[in-house]
Amino acid sequence: MTETRVDTRVHAFTDDALGEHDATGVAELIRAGQISAQEAVDAAIARSGAVESRLTALEFQDFDRARARAQMTRAGGLAGVPSLFKDNVPVAGAPMTEGSHALSRTPQKSDGKIVAQILQTGVIPIGTSRMPEFGWIPTTERVDGTVVHNPWHTDHSAGGSSGGSAAYVAAGVVPIAHGNDGGGSIRIPAAVCGLVGLKPTRGRLRMGEAAASMPVRIISDGVLTRSVRDTALFYAEAEKTYRNTRLPGVGLVDRPLDRPLRIGLTLDSPFAPATDDETRTALQELASTLEGLGHRIEPYVPDVPTSFKTDFVDYWSMLAMSVKDTGRLVFGSSFDSSQLEPMTLGLAAHARRRLWRAPAYISRLAASGRQYERSFGDVDLVLSPVLCHTTPRLGYLDPTLPWEEAFGRVLDYCGFTPLHNATGAPSISLPTAQTRDGLPLGAMLSARRGADALLLETALQIEEAVPFRRINE
Repeated sequence: MTETRVDTRVHAFTDDALGEHDATGVAELIRAGQISAQEAVDAAIARSGAVESRLTALEFQDFDRARARAQMTRAGGLAGVPSLFKDNVPVAGAPMTEGSHALSRTPQKSDGKIVAQILQTGVIPIGTSRMPEFGWIPTTERVDGTVVHNPWHTDHSAGGSSGGSAAYVAAGVVPIAHGNDGGGSIRIPAAVCGLVGLKPTRGRLRMGEAAASMPVRIISDGVLTRSVRDTALFYAEAEKTYRNTRLPGVGLVDRPLDRPLRIGLTLDSPFAPATDDETRTALQELASTLEGLGHRIEPYVPDVPTSFKTDFVDYWSMLAMSVKDTGRLVFGSSFDSSQLEPMTLGLAAHARRRLWRAPAYISRLAASGRQYERSFGDVDLVLSPVLCHTTPRLGYLDPTLPWEEAFGRVLDYCGFTPLHNATGAPSISLPTAQTRDGLPLGAMLSARRGADALLLETALQIEEAVPFRRINE
């Protein structure tokens, strides 16, 4: 009897207009007239058809409008490059469900501020990408059984909450896609899908409508890419249409770092269990590589208040309570709270029990940015894991689990990323290693507020020294 082998790795790379090019390469081909925007979009649509049944990463299909946009003359350094928006920003003509059955699928009437800014870079969205309900968890799994599969191994999570975007970029459907990050939601899927994911300094891009209404603006929008130069080009282009004068400019970062830095090395989170051995070993190897490049590596313990974990959980929970209690006001009369998932309801119940603490935890989180800057010390960057352990299998963070069990697992997994959401500081996930099972393993570099360009320069140097492995190799 012959055993049938099931291929657990899925990608869409083929000999078409997109080829193996990153977003920068596709844009260059379009500008040179070697391919058309129409051909690039058609290739992305065909690739989606080839892998969607295995990945289930696409929330809304917008193929006809993408083809129409491809026929128009477009400006921007990424003109004609096919892309995606995450399903939690208003895209005119597309529904915005935030991954929840509590919201209707009514098309949005206009583009949100961040959508408009991203469109001005020239990208053409072919649809919107899947996410977990309201982005609460670091995996894209829903109670109705819909999950986004990791292209590197379809039995594993693609991360969250920008999991759908990450899966499509990693699988080669599109070379660049929108994501946003309120607790690690760009960096986590980047780490587990082998991508570059920068959470920029707060205010670097236009503030999304949801973030603008928060007492502590923990959410930053950005992109997931397969190369550092794509991330750098995106921010250079985005800066042409909106420049926050309170921050140092980024410009086009197109050269690797050429000077030594002092880099602090953090192996364990101050508010989570110890990092697992495989992740720890990979980070130590990267630290050795950086020393070989001339950098000084020294142990670094983040000066994080003992209350930080509790404060962030209480605030995160308060956001869920706000969704539950004010959903009809925010999302319209069609909002149906009876369709909310257990994670949202569990967080909301937790928040209600702790609401008396709100003035204190909001105040402390709002002040965390100042403390972060004061305590950064004399290091230039901090190197740490993105996550406390390797990528879990689908079901480990199942949203149908009892709330206490599911959220406990989330906290034990995501021990590094939330700090930068509270403080507003930039950090970037880079795919510098792989697990014994061949899954990507990310490393995170963090900087002071405004030092996005330094992160990108260092990332370019790392990418040159440790070429990122591709899924189709």
